[in-house]
Amino acid sequence: MIPRVLVGTAEMPDGGGEMRLLRHGDDFSIMLGRIELMNSRISGSEEALAALTCARLATRPGPRLLIGGLGMGFTLRAALAQTGKDAALVVAELVPAVVAWAHGPLAPLFGDSLTDPRVTIVEDDVGALIRSARNGYDAILLDVDNGPDALTRRANDWLYAAKGLEAARSALRPRGILAIWSAYPDRPFAERLRRARFVVEEIKVRARQGRGAHHIIWLATKPEPARDKGQSMRR
Repeated sequence: MIPRVLVGTAEMPDGGGEMRLLRHGDDFSIMLGRIELMNSRISGSEEALAALTCARLATRPGPRLLIGGLGMGFTLRAALAQTGKDAALVVAELVPAVVAWAHGPLAPLFGDSLTDPRVTIVEDDVGALIRSARNGYDAILLDVDNGPDALTRRANDWLYAAKGLEAARSALRPRGILAIWSAYPDRPFAERLRRARFVVEEIKVRARQGRGAHHIIWLATKPEPARDKGQSMRR
């Protein structure tokens, strides 16, 4: 039996517990307590988060994306593969050790994505970047918890509450997309997105390519601003 080897540890901010990077043969996992946050063998739904979003931005020139959570780089790599050279991708990662792991033991998973000139890594809370932006992004992709309940840190509750959704809406450009990954469906949260004046799609995807457990991705689109009636009248 191949043993699990502890590669590194990191403390979550605000007393959220200890994250552990483990290696099992050629595979890696990141754990928070007994909960597996991610595994290098399971990437299908994280890649779908980027693929579904980027497909809806395909005709948009110079798209600017904000990705919340670096993880093992699956969403980042998928977004890079499906955007052009004029795209800009900002990745917010709160835990410095996760960035260090990406440059160290997890480097084979990331390939050359971290040195891609389109990518900027910001060691900060994604919520802070959302709050500081106005009409700044064509898409915001969130994969920082197991769903719209703050698993990794209680401060993330704000992201899924009415004020957080309002801030995300302000940070998006017209027809911008707030994309959220979840391990499970959540009808009240979907309704909360609609109350925040998003047009909402809820898409079920597989955890692995074509198999495995089902995960949920919400694609919440900010509508175009309503036209002034006077401007729309024929002269």
